[in-house]
Amino acid sequence: MSKLISVDSKIKPYKKKIEVSGDKSISIRWVLFSSLASGISTAKNLLMSEDVMASIKAIKKLGIKVKFTKNSCKIYGKGIDGYRYKNNLTLNAENSGTLGRLIMGFLINTPHKIKIIGDKSLSRRDFNRIAKPLKKFGADIRLTGRGLPLTIKGNKSPLPINYLENNGSAQVKSSIILAGLKTDGKTFIKAKPSRNHTELLCKYLKLPLEVKKKKNYDLIKVEKAKKIKPLYYKIPSDISSAAFFIVLTALSNNSKLLIKNININPSRIGIITILKKMGVNIQFKNKKNYKGELIADISIISSKKIKAINCPPELNSGAIDEFLIIFLVAAKASGVSHFKDISELNQKESPRLKWGAKILNKMGIKTITTNSSIKIFGNPDLKINKKIVIKDYLKDHRVFMTSVIAALVFGGTWNIHDKDSIKTSFPTFLNIVNILKK
Repeated sequence: MSKLISVDSKIKPYKKKIEVSGDKSISIRWVLFSSLASGISTAKNLLMSEDVMASIKAIKKLGIKVKFTKNSCKIYGKGIDGYRYKNNLTLNAENSGTLGRLIMGFLINTPHKIKIIGDKSLSRRDFNRIAKPLKKFGADIRLTGRGLPLTIKGNKSPLPINYLENNGSAQVKSSIILAGLKTDGKTFIKAKPSRNHTELLCKYLKLPLEVKKKKNYDLIKVEKAKKIKPLYYKIPSDISSAAFFIVLTALSNNSKLLIKNININPSRIGIITILKKMGVNIQFKNKKNYKGELIADISIISSKKIKAINCPPELNSGAIDEFLIIFLVAAKASGVSHFKDISELNQKESPRLKWGAKILNKMGIKTITTNSSIKIFGNPDLKINKKIVIKDYLKDHRVFMTSVIAALVFGGTWNIHDKDSIKTSFPTFLNIVNILKK
């Protein structure tokens, strides 16, 4: 089977309802928390992607039993200190930064050295940002440069710490929280606001965590957890996956879409706020609260006119995984859009800021970039009548999916390599594209 796809025709108008895959961030956190629960946890709508399966493989190597049925996944937790494994264990995080970074927090008191490896893309990402705070707990962490492979040997009695997290990284913050749950004493984190799935899960499980929200930061206090109760979770659908079809509908002609049961956690909906400011017609319907997370159906109608935006930096953390697809909206806007303080994009699976500019330039859109910003000179009348090739992007799933959406909206003939990249986060992406094309 070829790993290259060719898209050579624009999508026709459609009016559809769809559902997208389970939320990746919540799926991985459910796996990790359930592995240390006292009893059997069950999940439905667990995202069956390579990143989540890498998490399952990791906890199984740590001695945790996992069982799949037709409609669910069961994890047989052995308690907060229930990991059992042989010395010189190797865990493969594959492409998952969430797994690789978060699991280090739960390994803070591991008595034996554990090696963590990843694929080519993950190995080039910065793990020193995790090692730095975890070393303060007393863990012995040795990296290859600033990345993987690394080894971690925990401290039998981890030391509580105070830490300033000022990059807006939910992975760093979450890893420290997980370490704090295994540490005697009080750990304090002063954190720039970012995704808060870990905090909400701790709150729902009644774990010893407190969050005080200040104007520009969150003050988080964590204490040792004596027990994690088993967790039943029907995983809501992922807004990062829905984002591609939100933008496809907004930029297509005479189209309307309803996407069911999406997690609209306020720390994740930066893309919605940004697109509304740009004139996109988006509405939430049937809102409800589920285990602390907000869930809703999302309705999108094609936009006749897109406005340029000078994007407020405070929206960045809530849209960090969606900027590539947001850049496509800016490409069709009237005027120049400016996105700044987004250097965090280059800490992802590929240097996404560079790839965002590269895709737009291939489309004929002018950009001006720095290490932390991009100006996009929109063209509301953009039509592509040439061949575009997308390859050698470190198999970044979001580069692949953004390229497919660009081809469907703007035309041209696109040859997009490494379609297997979507298996890390959204294996059914192309299936849904085909549903909308029918």
